[in-house]
Amino acid sequence: MEQVTIYGRASCGFCLRAKDLCESQSIPYTWIDMVEQGLSKQDVAERIGQPVHTVPQILVGSEYVGGCDEFFAYVRRHGV
Repeated sequence: MEQVTIYGRASCGFCLRAKDLCESQSIPYTWIDMVEQGLSKQDVAERIGQPVHTVPQILVGSEYVGGCDEFFAYVRRHGV
């Protein structure tokens, strides 16, 4: 699987679930902590090209996947 990018917050359980999935499946990923980086939802929306209402926001390569549930479904469909 291509590099996964996760925009999220350390205090978000769904964000941590997405990170844990990557780690347990040996999926290469980059974690971008929005709080540490000082990123707003608008900043992330500009980077991913989608409106942001919740976190995490996840991309696989340059493909926007969505949030945690969509990412779990994506991984299941692509049989990692």
